[in-house]
Amino acid sequence: MRIFSGIQPTGVKHFGNYSGGFRQYVATQELGEAFFCIVDLHSITVAYDPDELRDRCIDLAAMLFAAGLDPSRSTVFAQSHVSAHPEAAWLLGAVATMGELRRMTQFKDKSEIQASVTSGLFTYPVLMAGDILLYQTDVVPIGEDQQQHLELTRDLAERFNARFGPTFKVPRGQYPEAGGRIMDLQEPTRKMSTTGGTPQGTILLVDPPDVIRKKFRSAVTDSGREVRRSPDKPGISNLVEIMSVATGEPMQTIEERFDGQGYGPFKDAVADAVVSVVEPIRTRYQELRSDPGELQRLLREGAGKAAATAEPTLRVMYERMGFIPR
Repeated sequence: MRIFSGIQPTGVKHFGNYSGGFRQYVATQELGEAFFCIVDLHSITVAYDPDELRDRCIDLAAMLFAAGLDPSRSTVFAQSHVSAHPEAAWLLGAVATMGELRRMTQFKDKSEIQASVTSGLFTYPVLMAGDILLYQTDVVPIGEDQQQHLELTRDLAERFNARFGPTFKVPRGQYPEAGGRIMDLQEPTRKMSTTGGTPQGTILLVDPPDVIRKKFRSAVTDSGREVRRSPDKPGISNLVEIMSVATGEPMQTIEERFDGQGYGPFKDAVADAVVSVVEPIRTRYQELRSDPGELQRLLREGAGKAAATAEPTLRVMYERMGFIPR
């Protein structure tokens, strides 16, 4: 089985990234041939600082390895190091339609709050499709917020296959049963984020234990005392889900265990559970980040493996679309 997923090197990574992404990556690397891509080309579709982009890519590589990706089992690489990615995106751009791209929710949301948007922000779902399809991917571990983009990828694969002949596998998404959408601790109706969230409501993977515990103690809940998920209790529902991710316990079991104990003890227990997950990652991240040369070596090695895997698919794309062989 071939597995592929990508993550942008934007912002400091937080518990929502771990919950919806990193822990899925670590689990799926045991199931087949896994490729995990730092999608730096996606990161230039909005305003950015070049020096910061370079640093964030190294940061993310360190965090992926710290979270448990094993370079002997998984291929981890930077998107910009494999030229097949932008080439495939251009070819697939001849298959995608303007109407499809206009319907992408993330583009609509971002374009509404920005005075000017780049053409890259409009077309990057096609690049994402190329990322996935180049590797003849079977399974894409992905967060719920990317489901629409994966559906576009599937549509483009099927349309290309129908128009030019069988070329791509049509991938399926794999979504976490719990923790696919972790919310901000201070504003639990909004997704946890380092760009659109609150500092006190975002649990960073580099936060020390005392900071994590302080953030959970101030987490917004409601005026009651019952530890029970409910649409009118987004704060406590979020905390129950976070604890389920951190401990592996079913959410109903957590609710039953803390029944009648009140929010204070429950918040402390959630904090302890999250610290037990985050602290080993933070420690390992600091060790890895202190040797950027080794991280760059691992990314170069990964890019070589990725390029060798992607190139045959790209060759077939050119051939099927009628280009003269190189």
